[in-house]
Amino acid sequence: MLFLLAAFVASSAPFASDVHAAEPVKISRDDTALDLTEMTDIHTNQGEAFQVSTAAGADGIRRRIEVRSSSPTHQGDWAVFALANVSEEQLERVIVAPHFRLVGSKMFWPDLGSQRIMAITPSEGFALDREPSPDADVFRITLNPGSVITFVAELSTPSLPQLYLWEPAAYKDTVNAFTLYRGIVLGIAGLLAVFLTILFVVKGTSMLPAAAALAWAVLAYICVDFGFLDQLISITASDQRVWRACAEVALASSLVIFLFTYLNLNRWHVNLGYATLAWVFCLALLFGVAIYDPSVASGIARLSFALTATAGILLIVYLGLNRYDRAILLVPTWALTLVWLFGAWLTVTGQLDNDIIQPALGGGLVLIVLLIGFTVMQHAFAGGAYQQGLFSDLERQSLALTGSGDTVWDWDVARDRVVTIPDVSLKLGLPAGLMHGPVRNWLPRLHPDDRDRFKATLDVLLEHRRGRLAHEFRLRAEDGHFHWMQIRARPVLGSDGEIIRCVGTIIDITEQKNSVERLLQDAMHDNLTGLPNRQVFLDRLQAVLTLASSSDSVRPTVMAIDIDRYKQVNDALGIAAGDNILIALTRRLRRLLRPQDTLARLAGDQFGLILVSEQDPVKVADFADAISKAIMVPINFANREIILTASIGLASWVDQQESGSELLSNAELAMYRAKRGGGNRVEPFRPIFRSSGTDRLQIETDLRRAIERKELSLAYQPVIRLSDGEVAGFEALLRWDHPRKGSIPPSEFIPIAESSDLIGPLGMFALERSSSDLIGWQRQTGDLPIFVAVNLSSAQVLNNGLYNDVRALLAKSECDPRQLKLELTESVMMENPEQARLVLTKLKELGIGLALDDFGTGYSSLAYLTQFPFDTIKVDKALVRDVREKRAVLLRSVIAMARALEMAVVAEGIETDEDAAELAKMGCQFGQSFLFGPPTSSEATLRLLRERFPLTKRA
Repeated sequence: MLFLLAAFVASSAPFASDVHAAEPVKISRDDTALDLTEMTDIHTNQGEAFQVSTAAGADGIRRRIEVRSSSPTHQGDWAVFALANVSEEQLERVIVAPHFRLVGSKMFWPDLGSQRIMAITPSEGFALDREPSPDADVFRITLNPGSVITFVAELSTPSLPQLYLWEPAAYKDTVNAFTLYRGIVLGIAGLLAVFLTILFVVKGTSMLPAAAALAWAVLAYICVDFGFLDQLISITASDQRVWRACAEVALASSLVIFLFTYLNLNRWHVNLGYATLAWVFCLALLFGVAIYDPSVASGIARLSFALTATAGILLIVYLGLNRYDRAILLVPTWALTLVWLFGAWLTVTGQLDNDIIQPALGGGLVLIVLLIGFTVMQHAFAGGAYQQGLFSDLERQSLALTGSGDTVWDWDVARDRVVTIPDVSLKLGLPAGLMHGPVRNWLPRLHPDDRDRFKATLDVLLEHRRGRLAHEFRLRAEDGHFHWMQIRARPVLGSDGEIIRCVGTIIDITEQKNSVERLLQDAMHDNLTGLPNRQVFLDRLQAVLTLASSSDSVRPTVMAIDIDRYKQVNDALGIAAGDNILIALTRRLRRLLRPQDTLARLAGDQFGLILVSEQDPVKVADFADAISKAIMVPINFANREIILTASIGLASWVDQQESGSELLSNAELAMYRAKRGGGNRVEPFRPIFRSSGTDRLQIETDLRRAIERKELSLAYQPVIRLSDGEVAGFEALLRWDHPRKGSIPPSEFIPIAESSDLIGPLGMFALERSSSDLIGWQRQTGDLPIFVAVNLSSAQVLNNGLYNDVRALLAKSECDPRQLKLELTESVMMENPEQARLVLTKLKELGIGLALDDFGTGYSSLAYLTQFPFDTIKVDKALVRDVREKRAVLLRSVIAMARALEMAVVAEGIETDEDAAELAKMGCQFGQSFLFGPPTSSEATLRLLRERFPLTKRA
């Protein structure tokens, strides 16, 4: 940071100095943009310490200041300017120095831009704050009424192309306006580049890749010039100079290549080809030069662009006089190119100086490419066309038939001779001409099911002597396969009214027929296993139930079979392995069936079975057991042995009013009950299964309503400090008093909330209510040295919005985050460790405490203690109440480890005072159990706090 070393001299006369500040620029409230470039003094090679006399203030006194460099890379270049606020109000302004400005950048050894100002130090106050900007150095200043301030800028380079003073809102509007314009130009340039590239791929003529290359070069140039490249990749100021030089080299090279390719110069003289190749090769070398000296490469590229445009106009004039159409079509484009080149020359030499010329030149390049695109499209799509009236109707019909690829079928009825052109025998793999001759020669090759119909169709046509022949049949090829053929023909009548000929087309429709069959097969069967799908299964089940209602010998049983842990197999071995396993299981199950039974694939790893061959309950149970054992037979895949189990649900038909879908639903309910029981079991359906599912849905509906109406409540169980028995905090526990069912324990409604979308609102309710109660207690009793712990589920932690919700809650409730503690179990981290770590770290940064709950019952991975920002361990009551001799050793180890990690320990489920004393000796700080108090309401908790903390204030 720049810093001011010395001092003001209180004198009415100016202080003698080597460097004097320029006269101050007067600023009023109405000035929105001022050009400070001409009013800024540049001082080069002044060293790291620079002394300057300030402009005279309102009191007429000049002061002398010394400014030191803030960077070791500073070359000793400084800029000085002064500003005077002549208004009666405080003014906010921004100083803007663009990194690159085409205006005045020079033709040779051009200035390609860089960081211009490292820092600015005012004669009063601190160094100016830099505003973030990718393409300019922007500093915000505040000028008090009547103040005169001298500014000393530490320059990165001795050149300062432009320095502007902007009103912030006006500068922002200007940037936004240019951003919209640049976005439009970039979009058009990108579309042109893609369009010309696609055109090259489609047509492939030589001029199209050259035009596409020029379009991509223009797109690259404006991406760099408009600052779009900075949005894609992170580049430094020096890198930006290299990119700009490379873009200008690419622009110059692509223009040379396009001019050579479009005018096809090698056809006029071979030496032009060699000269162009050498020119392009030299320009290609500039890409390497650009890395070491971008200014040299850019200067040569600009010179090459000018020379190419000049040579191009000479070639176009010469070739146009020789009536070369390509040169004539290029005249408008090249005229625009010359205008653009003249404007660019005026700009880089500084004769044309305004803020819109640089983006205007970028738009001009895009317009040039657009004209080039129109020009090359004329050649790409030029070509002859058939003249109307060239062919007669008969010739048109002949061409259409030949173009369709159909085979002509000609039956000379009078001589009973069939001819096909081209010969259909060859398509069937038969000897040439075998299918020519009498119609009866076709009969042996026809499918047996089609012979009678084929003969009958021809007989009807001959008998009625009118109509059209439209017939489909199958012909056997030499390899034994049948081909579906379609004949479309019409009869030709003789003078006596009899059919003398029948002429039409015959086509092979085997593929169409197979496609239709495949569609029908896929609509009714699973395309992996070939089994019927769910809809066909239900249709067959309904048909069996219809038979069962009228016959006592039919008593079907429906089985729903679900493969346990199939998803894990897919995740571990891949989808291909899972598909092969399903195919193998399908083959095993089919071997157990009889013809009257039906096996179907209902879903991914779920099968359905209609058992009709067995009616005795014992045999049905044995059959289900056989299915379970068949599935458990090991499957070898990729040198690995896979053993699977199945959950099977049974539902027998006993009610004649029951439909097929209801019977299958009963079987699936039994299957889900078997899966919830651990899998690898057979579960017969019982009516209570249906009611349990209904109860679960009803509880979910009631819970949603209870959250909306805020019918839930919190109970607080005290957490005691074992050293002195004082209350250290409370754990907030959810309670639900159902209006009809009474108190519903959390063990019932929390899993339902987690399996639905209610766990988020439920968790936020607990956080809001607990923080509100904590604030209420403190209002009644004063500041309390306590905390409130709230449990979080995995669904909440893995929610990306949890952090924002908690932060908004803290801001709204004004609750001290240090008095809130969030409790999580190990299962939360196991589901998505990386996501959980990110969310917990952000919560920890808010100041909220984090506790690992139920430690000692799960995996108890020590990695969680080091990877996640926990500050408290809650030892589960199962470990605290363990009566084995090793309990003390385990507890002592856990507590010592937590203390070493600077973590607090809370022991749950303490049953006796002796256990509490023993845990305190081990170093356990806190305890929580019914020994110290049950969970109580907010009001009872408030009374407890008043008893335990009598010195606090009363309401």
